[in-house]
Amino acid sequence: MALSTPSTTITTTTPHHLPKLSHPHSSLSAITFPAKPTVRHHLSSSPSPTAISKWRTNVSFFPAFLNKSKDAKSIKQELLEAIDPLDRGAEASPDDQQAIEQIVRKLEAANPTKEPLKSPLLDGKWELLYTTSQSILQTKRPKFLRSRINYQAINVDTLRAQNMESFPTFNQVTADLTPVNAKKVAVKFDYFKILGLIPVKAPDRARGSLEITYLDEELRVSRGDKGNLFVLRMIDPSYRVPV
Repeated sequence: MALSTPSTTITTTTPHHLPKLSHPHSSLSAITFPAKPTVRHHLSSSPSPTAISKWRTNVSFFPAFLNKSKDAKSIKQELLEAIDPLDRGAEASPDDQQAIEQIVRKLEAANPTKEPLKSPLLDGKWELLYTTSQSILQTKRPKFLRSRINYQAINVDTLRAQNMESFPTFNQVTADLTPVNAKKVAVKFDYFKILGLIPVKAPDRARGSLEITYLDEELRVSRGDKGNLFVLRMIDPSYRVPV
């Protein structure tokens, strides 16, 4: 947006010092010149206080307009590019983790879903793209014994969740969810399935919590009670967790 001010034409045959503006803080304030025949004004009227106020407002917010934050789409792209080479976080160095944390915080600030537990966008099966949880990444195991892909499913209507590992382990765990607020749930695991087949009842201490800090139709960011970060991508919105 271009800013313009009324023009003033000054002609004089002898040097004169220009007088000061009547208001020291605004270039749009009325200008008073000594009454000399060599000075002609082309200002039809002085700007109103309202006009000056609007002009000041525009000026004060103009730098903010130029430095407008990136929208969620570009931040998501930045995040996906950053985590892509990190094997879901298993190859992330402390510097990598710090850099990703900063990107995620920007994304969380742009969260379009303020009450995710009331949103149908939460329902379905999600693929884990990145986490700081070493137990989920199984970093103490040799690579050939680690799960290649991890999934998490959530159904809000039944308040059920399920974590699933792929080849070579195929382990699963299901849990009941109890809402704490519109973003956070308490998690109580009920059954583990070894190799996806053998059910084992979870101990009563198998509990935790999960807060959804970003949610849209394709990406979810969650934070666990142990401080771990999770970034997931929607792959099947129709998936139902076993009751």
